[in-house]
Amino acid sequence: MHDHTRALTHWVAALIDELVRGGATRFVICPGSRSTPLALAVARHPAARIWMHLDERSAGFFALGMARQRAEPVALICTSGTAAANFLPAVAEADLARVPLILLTADRPHELRDNGAPQTIDQVRLFGPRTRWFSDLPVPDGEPASLRYLRAVAARSLAAARGAPAGPVHLNLPFREPLVPDRALLEDLFKSRATGTVPAPGGATAARGAGGDPAATVVAGPRLLAEPVLAALADRLGQAAHGLILCGPGCPPDLAPAVTRLAASLDWPLLADPLSGLRCGPHDQRLVLAAYDAFLRDEAFATRYAPQVALRFGALPTAKPVLQFLQRHPTTHQIVVDEGAGWREPTSLAATHLHCDPLWLCATLGERLPAAGTPGAGAWARAWLAAEQATREVIAAQLTGREPISEPGVFVQLAELLPAGATLFVGNSMPVRDCDTFFPAAARPLTIIGNRGANGIDGLVSSALGAVAGGAGPLVMVLGDLSLYHDANGLLAAKLHGLSATIVLINNDGGGIFSFLPQASERDQFEQLFGTPHGLDFQPLAELYGARYTRAHNWADFRAALAAGLAGGLHLVEVRTDRAQNVADHRAIWPLVSAALRAAGVT
Repeated sequence: MHDHTRALTHWVAALIDELVRGGATRFVICPGSRSTPLALAVARHPAARIWMHLDERSAGFFALGMARQRAEPVALICTSGTAAANFLPAVAEADLARVPLILLTADRPHELRDNGAPQTIDQVRLFGPRTRWFSDLPVPDGEPASLRYLRAVAARSLAAARGAPAGPVHLNLPFREPLVPDRALLEDLFKSRATGTVPAPGGATAARGAGGDPAATVVAGPRLLAEPVLAALADRLGQAAHGLILCGPGCPPDLAPAVTRLAASLDWPLLADPLSGLRCGPHDQRLVLAAYDAFLRDEAFATRYAPQVALRFGALPTAKPVLQFLQRHPTTHQIVVDEGAGWREPTSLAATHLHCDPLWLCATLGERLPAAGTPGAGAWARAWLAAEQATREVIAAQLTGREPISEPGVFVQLAELLPAGATLFVGNSMPVRDCDTFFPAAARPLTIIGNRGANGIDGLVSSALGAVAGGAGPLVMVLGDLSLYHDANGLLAAKLHGLSATIVLINNDGGGIFSFLPQASERDQFEQLFGTPHGLDFQPLAELYGARYTRAHNWADFRAALAAGLAGGLHLVEVRTDRAQNVADHRAIWPLVSAALRAAGVT
């Protein structure tokens, strides 16, 4: 065997095996030549799972959706050149949404860079500051010291991707030709690693840990607060009768029981963004609010109920009325809890940033607060709960079963129809906002997810299907027409990998959210620049990818199509709406909510 091939084989075997042993067992691979050594090593590893994708942009988001669902790093492999650049949108989302990815980009060797070699771009730090760590690795040489270094790189990559905050890691891997590793040696290496000894390139053996443990293990503990800080915090919270807990997108997955217990200890209302993981589930729902987007629009309520303290977890909530409410009350003592030591505070009003573990903080504070609750908080909480109840009654009366079919009504229907254990993926622009406003809190275990890192409309189909591949329960995604158009290529994953999902397509023939924005006043240029009608027929798209297509003309059609979709397979359920009517449907509700608040005596 040629020395180059032997060295190459040892190199890719060491890297892939360390990633797999460290927990990154799933690889999303895009076809290409320069990435051949990586792809074949993954294919030969007995514990690795391959998900092929033909489009790198869709592949990136597919891996992101899978990694978010599994809360474990997923590896992405591509060839050299612009292939890697197509990962950038997903990398940006993973960075901001704190999703662990391992990016393995094949590259030309150093002597072929920056001199006109084909399919070669500058891939060094291609993703800039969006990665938690980057390494431009050397060309494989097969030296034992180099292989030890490579295994350490794999361990460090996994630790960085899982860290606080989690996120993407980029390893750039240059390879010289020939690119095909030795098959027999690959298989022998993977077998021998399971026994605890690894044959080195020169024929010696290098001992591993007992049972073939990874070369290095990185252990990180939770961030905690010093006792004086914790005592002062408990004292501040315990004296605040008028307090709120805000849970935005990206809260830790196990936060719900701990933070709802804290809310009960304080007797504070808890505003639960749909993407927080708090809105639905068997945890204590008594103080969980979901209709705040509607009732905080009421001038009288938003002015009267000024909080003394706002304790925030996760990113800033989706609802713009929440942001405006916080800006309205700049003297509110905002406390932002961030386990990742980041900066999720676009208002610049927060007085305190706590870089600590949220679950530990909630549990520890709960132990220090009086069992009777904060004195005077009961009346405050009852007012917020009355506003929630009054708003929910208005929404139910206006939208439950009322024809014709409407965009807000979609989420009222879904709240009734989704079975326990289902996953709802909501697209950006209008769907996530309508979900926020119209999807109620419920004790039924439902998971609601979406891409709220960069808030883009690209890659949504792939992200949702990646969640299915990661083990999400029966999945329904609600997308706008432009979002589906943006990631139509992502539908191929369902066909290739036998994934079941139901796509509820809200088709208003363009960018519906712009009709709510000040740009709508520019009537002469609005349609060309913002409305962007396309006139596309999505039924042939469904047929292209083997999806069952249904046009829902009324709620009976919608319910029947959703039931069929939840039974399995890929389904596209199209709901056609009118952008102008959608604005009217929304704006008709707000004065009714204000009247209901007055009737309830909370304004």
